[in-house]
Amino acid sequence: MAVTDEAIEKIKGMIVSGALRPGDRLPKESELAAELGLSRNSLREAVRALSLIRILDVRQGDGTYVTSLDPQLLLEALSFVVDFHRDDTVLEFLAVRRILEPAATAMAAFTIGEQQLDVLSAQLDALGEDPSVEELVAADLEFHRGIVRGAGNSVLCSLLDGLSGPTTRARIWRGLTQEDAVGRTLREHRAILAALRDRDAEAARSWATVHIASVEQWLRSTL
Repeated sequence: MAVTDEAIEKIKGMIVSGALRPGDRLPKESELAAELGLSRNSLREAVRALSLIRILDVRQGDGTYVTSLDPQLLLEALSFVVDFHRDDTVLEFLAVRRILEPAATAMAAFTIGEQQLDVLSAQLDALGEDPSVEELVAADLEFHRGIVRGAGNSVLCSLLDGLSGPTTRARIWRGLTQEDAVGRTLREHRAILAALRDRDAEAARSWATVHIASVEQWLRSTL
């Protein structure tokens, strides 16, 4: 493992230094191993590891390339790790969302376009006043995703996208068991949307905080 770690660090060093850039093809395995002073086996293991976290793209019969290194691509690995969460860590995921998502919502107040707001409004209207819990949770995920996209920060968008998965089951559970959870969620969504239309960053931040904290508070009371 130590030899593989060394190989990973050497390839990483080439990318960080600019010797290898996004989209570049790596030299042939034998040439690269000799250049880096590595065995071909350790190089092969390093390439396999770096391909799993989307740093490298191994194309059968064509060679190995550095990926675009786009944040959204690299943060796919976070979603993979997040899938292994335990039920007792859902509160921790909600706490992180409560820190990041209101900040993203406040940012969106300055950057989200009117057309994007119209789309979010139309999605809320299409949902109606009495959606099923499953429909509401799916719409909730898309609503917040749309707002964070509107903030214009791809890293933040990818982080929040990866963190939202573990809280889905808690939101469905709340919708099925808490009185007026559906109506409350819809009202909070409309309040967030109104604050964004008014370009009121602090109101948007506050409503987003209330929205996430209400799920967190409910879950704490039921565990």
